Amino acid sequence: MQFKHPELLYALFLLVIPIIIHLFQLRRFQKVQFTNVKFLKAVKLQTRKSSQLKKWLTLLSRMLLLACVIIAFAQPFIPNTEDFNEAQETVIYLDNSYSMQAKGKNGTLLNEAIQDIINTLPEDEPISLFTNTQTFRNTTIKALKNDLIQLEHSPTQLDYDAVYLKGRQLFSDGGSSTRNLVLVSDFQQKANNLTFEADSTLNLKLVQPKSTLIANVSIDSVYVTNTTAETLDLNVKLSNQGEALENVTVSLFNDDALLAKSAVDIDSDAKTTFTISNSMAINGKLVVEDNGLLYDNVFYFNINDKPKIKVLAVNEEAEDGFLKRIYTDDEFEYQAYNFNALNFNLIPDQNLIVLNEIETISEALKTAINAFKNDGGSVLIIPSSNINLNSYNQLINNLNISSYNSLNDNEKRITTINYNHPLLANAFYSKVTNFQYPKVSSSYQFSSNSNSVLSYEDGSSFLTGNAGSYVFSSALNKDNSNFKNSPLIVPVLYNIGKQSLKLSQLYYSIGQPNSIAVNAVLGQDDILTLSSDDASVIPLQKTYSKSVVMETEDYPNTAGILNVKNKDQIIQKLSFNYNRSESNLSYYDLQNISNTDVSSSLASTINDIKSSTNVNVLWKWFVIFALVFLIIEILLLKYLK
Repeated sequence: MQFKHPELLYALFLLVIPIIIHLFQLRRFQKVQFTNVKFLKAVKLQTRKSSQLKKWLTLLSRMLLLACVIIAFAQPFIPNTEDFNEAQETVIYLDNSYSMQAKGKNGTLLNEAIQDIINTLPEDEPISLFTNTQTFRNTTIKALKNDLIQLEHSPTQLDYDAVYLKGRQLFSDGGSSTRNLVLVSDFQQKANNLTFEADSTLNLKLVQPKSTLIANVSIDSVYVTNTTAETLDLNVKLSNQGEALENVTVSLFNDDALLAKSAVDIDSDAKTTFTISNSMAINGKLVVEDNGLLYDNVFYFNINDKPKIKVLAVNEEAEDGFLKRIYTDDEFEYQAYNFNALNFNLIPDQNLIVLNEIETISEALKTAINAFKNDGGSVLIIPSSNINLNSYNQLINNLNISSYNSLNDNEKRITTINYNHPLLANAFYSKVTNFQYPKVSSSYQFSSNSNSVLSYEDGSSFLTGNAGSYVFSSALNKDNSNFKNSPLIVPVLYNIGKQSLKLSQLYYSIGQPNSIAVNAVLGQDDILTLSSDDASVIPLQKTYSKSVVMETEDYPNTAGILNVKNKDQIIQKLSFNYNRSESNLSYYDLQNISNTDVSSSLASTINDIKSSTNVNVLWKWFVIFALVFLIIEILLLKYLK
């Protein structure tokens, strides 16, 4: 038996007081002489032995009464386990990712876990707790209660290896305590196998609350097809985890105005299409109605006003009709000048410069092109059949492209398309293998065939380049090549033109690096800000003469549509959405993980930890004994004669 307040046992020395009182009362009988005994009342005969027995029993009951009261205040107990006297240290990881929005028996999985922590752990017990976004070290549930109640879901989740490592770091350095690491998560299945490094110094407990969800529909992506001057098709891709569903409603909003509704039947995935006007800017919001996770039911996107892309062609003898037919007035602002009549002041204002079969690139033009490229512009070089190699190679090397070797007069066919090149991403619905191969009569060999977009049958490059710089290996005039008649010329040159103006995407994902080009001309001290109704932040940005490139990652952390502002002027809007990786309803099977205790209830896990510190409390029994001895004393005094 142990005592919570053993210092109170010193009060047992007070038991000497009733003993002293008793000894004081045990005096001898004294004789008193009277002249006549007839005046005395009748008294009952009482022997000295019976009187002494009564006093000794009374003394014993009083001493036991006082002893029981003192022991009760010392709060005696008996430990349930042998390691009771060892200190207990507990660290809890609480997964607050969006997959914990799944419904359990009593609300969401996250809310169930929070209630178990608040209701099961003692308020004043020291504890460390961390989530995907916050860390609370050496605190108590009483201090944590408001933070736990207000805990919000996080768009990102720590890797389980990082969770395990961080949890171990939160324990104190002392090695004498029993360390309990409790990981509370749905343990959503990832690409890697789930394992934990063995550690004999701690007890690893995995709590996997069970979801009652049978299906979850999410909006995964949005993209535009079939664009005309009047309309465009907005394609919405949906996925489903779990049972197949029918008549799932998808609504399209522009701000708060409903534009259209659609109903889809979905097994594992589905697609629906909305045809909308191409003449207005749209602050779009797609909403799907299902009973699964909430975070993936809304998808934001933006279709901003599209400025015309400025293209400047510099010609010498070659015709540029094929460029005019591709860079049309509805999307491009095309200008063409003869090399000898070029106004160099026009170059900085362009998005794309096309050097169309110039024989020699002058120093002035090289300087202007290099400055234009360094300022974020794009360059396309089409050589003539009789170029000044030195002047071309000086410019090409500055563009980080392999230099030309001598002219090759062998006829070659263009047979290979690099579908993985950024220029041709999403340019073809499927890989073309049976197209009519265009050919060239003569071409320049590149010193390296890296970054090829189109290649000859011998593997050498016909068109190479990247990051806004592209170079053909041969002239495109009709005497040297029939490439102008090939269907390949349209997607290649069109994409070069489209990518020369870095327009913002329909949407961006939260929690990953984003590089966003904004068309804006800023003053010397001006900066762009990203703002919502609640907050405003200045992202990392790099300013060019015609645009600003912003870098975002940690902000924003909430899905929605943000304003890009220069001072108080809204330049454009950007949409951000949560990554859909949390929509997966597949979970790890924890039973196969060794050296762990697995449970589906956090409350039972906490109770198991507390059981090693639980005791059989005895103070109530001693209070009962004290009352019993009090009653015995009363009965002795009243009835024992």
